[in-house]
Amino acid sequence: QVQLVESGGGLVQAGDSPRLSCAASGRTCSTYAMGWFRQAPGKEREFVAAISWGGGNTYYADSVKGRFTIYRMNAKKTVYLQMNSLKPEDTAVYYCAGANRAGWGVDEYDYWGQGTQVTVSS
Repeated sequence: QVQLVESGGGLVQAGDSPRLSCAASGRTCSTYAMGWFRQAPGKEREFVAAISWGGGNTYYADSVKGRFTIYRMNAKKTVYLQMNSLKPEDTAVYYCAGANRAGWGVDEYDYWGQGTQVTVSS
């Protein structure tokens, strides 16, 4: 079993560059691919970014490519999402998730954090 806890969200200004963290406990997260998803009010949860268990492969949604960076520090059991040039449309609850393999779909992930709210004001 893996427990995931996100942090780093809050109210930010458009153009800001906050970083989200996802700390894992329980079974080591270093053997899991990790992903970030987000869900805006009234919308379905959507893929944001994913990283392979070793960190060598990363994947991004087109909407965040070039602005967001996912990386991990397995020694700290933590995955990060560096968000740059935030826009109001990035406002959502951001979730981290763990899976056996990096994927794009919500159903491909077995473990989920509780989410952290990111609100971008214009």
